[in-house]
Amino acid sequence: MRRMRIAYDSRAAAENRGIGRYARCLLQSLREVDIGEVFESHRPRRVDVFHTPWIDGAMLRSPCPMVVTLHDLVPLKRRGEYLRTGVRFRLRYLAVQRAVRIIVPTEAVAADAEERLGIHSERIVVVPEAAAEVLHPRDEDEVAAARRRYSLPDRYLLWVGGLEHPDPRKRVMALARAPRQLPLVMVGPTAPWAHELDGDVQLTGEVPDDDLAAIYTGAHALISASDDEGFGLPPVEALACGTPVVACDVPAVREVLGERATLVGADDIEGLLAAGEAAKRPAPPPLTWTWLDAARRTWEIYADAAERRGPAVPRS
Repeated sequence: MRRMRIAYDSRAAAENRGIGRYARCLLQSLREVDIGEVFESHRPRRVDVFHTPWIDGAMLRSPCPMVVTLHDLVPLKRRGEYLRTGVRFRLRYLAVQRAVRIIVPTEAVAADAEERLGIHSERIVVVPEAAAEVLHPRDEDEVAAARRRYSLPDRYLLWVGGLEHPDPRKRVMALARAPRQLPLVMVGPTAPWAHELDGDVQLTGEVPDDDLAAIYTGAHALISASDDEGFGLPPVEALACGTPVVACDVPAVREVLGERATLVGADDIEGLLAAGEAAKRPAPPPLTWTWLDAARRTWEIYADAAERRGPAVPRS
């Protein structure tokens, strides 16, 4: 069988959010599986399939069959935010509708794509995400070194994500202000507003993956206060490092974690923190799905997409 040629929009790999983690880990694993050739380009030429792992790379007129990874539809579900994104972002959704295959991380996002974008369910494929190989339990010396490096307390609750701008669904400000006994450590890139958070909050900024693994390992529990998620990568990463997870009970998180996490009503921030402080080790076992599994499934999607021609037509 002829080896396929895939153009992959690797610009997403520069992102420091979960989208960047997805783009980097999938690209590496696609090459490790070695079923075809993957070229890093957002201008596909003389290839069988173009894959953009983020919505920003979706093309209205792709010269070859296009696959798009759609991580969530939060802007469409939060009307006020969607109206502020402007015409350019709306065109991205139109471009997604023209993809021959849409990869989503959960059935929850698949349902949203079918309902809100009018995409036929047979064009949507669920491919879960995974924890990067570097994120695994670290020994006591590594954990102690990370504590010293970032001046972390012996016991702390952990939050991981981007703090470049306030994201209403993450509810960071409510989390910081809520009463608790343990300090809250927040890991991720920051902007000035984050340094003005109320409460006993410690910001580390963005950290290397080895340090992140040690910070995960040393945490009492990971807290996820999001009231909407497409997948929820930090909880999966925390479990991979042996750390208990407490999260809001939202469809995607429930689908991904099931009984591996303590789920609390999305409107109960104080209950979320109390559950985090009450968390016990050992944590439940991590998910067994890997990025190599995701890559193998994605190659199957490429093979299917390569047989298609022309833009797809949204469901009326």
